[in-house]
Amino acid sequence: MRLNRRLAIVALASACIFAAAPASGQQYPSQPIKIIVSLAPGGVADIVARIFANKMGEAGKTVIVENRTGGSGIIGADAVAKSQADGYTLYMGFHGTQSILPHLMAKLPYDATKDFLPVIFIATSPDILIVHPSIPAKTPAELVAYVKANPGKVTYASPGVGSSGHVAAEQFKQLHGLDITPVHYRGAAPALQDVVAGHASMMFDIVPLTKEQLAAGKVRALAITSKQRGAAVPDVPTMVEAGMPEVQGGPWFGLFAPAGTPRPVIAWINAEANRVFSLPDVRERLTGQGLTLPLGSPEDFGKHVDEETKRWGEVIRRANIKLE
Repeated sequence: MRLNRRLAIVALASACIFAAAPASGQQYPSQPIKIIVSLAPGGVADIVARIFANKMGEAGKTVIVENRTGGSGIIGADAVAKSQADGYTLYMGFHGTQSILPHLMAKLPYDATKDFLPVIFIATSPDILIVHPSIPAKTPAELVAYVKANPGKVTYASPGVGSSGHVAAEQFKQLHGLDITPVHYRGAAPALQDVVAGHASMMFDIVPLTKEQLAAGKVRALAITSKQRGAAVPDVPTMVEAGMPEVQGGPWFGLFAPAGTPRPVIAWINAEANRVFSLPDVRERLTGQGLTLPLGSPEDFGKHVDEETKRWGEVIRRANIKLE
């Protein structure tokens, strides 16, 4: 009798503790959810955030997208890191703020590892290695041979210091001991324009931005940095097929929550995002733009972030890249 009474007291106490939590799987969400996007409107981070918000609206939930740009994404990331951990402020994080900037800057206002919890890996796009048609190489191996035969004469266009295209090109250089000169631009669009014009020899770009120029024959694609071929460019081989499996990477985007957010809330958001980004119309729209939708569990996303942070940290250290 006493044992049953004690068990009842413990059960009641547990229920009270759960009810007193900032948010629970059963109570959540009871107010609008805000997703902070630290990149400009119209980009991949903004697009996927608004798709999620719209689909959640169709399901009767209110999700607001707020663009808080500046500082290469630092301002938006820091705002979420310092938000209340109740699940009502989320961050559409990306490779820059979570895996690259921590290696480029001596001091960030947030800790990318400790201040966030991964929720779901939404989208990624492999980098695609392109060259100007004047470069005779048709494969990555032929490009390596050409560069070695012409040391110091080949340039690569970088979308900016610390960008996905920058670190991917440095990774390629390091793996093959190449003498290629970087030319940095303020964004991918002007960098691609100069490759098209022949002012730069090559570039690691993303598929959605390169498709039109590829179709017009203004650049030549040698390989993409993914393990499988991309649906948007099915004729372009992977780096694995090219015999260079170490050359991997590309921009990625996913939801994060402030550290301390209750596990039931993380699970609820993860389940809803898996549902939304598995809808046929959503998948068709995004994969048609050259994106891959990994989805999966928070643990899957956390593993990916850890691997990316380690990979680019090593590349940045060896290249002695610094953000000035």
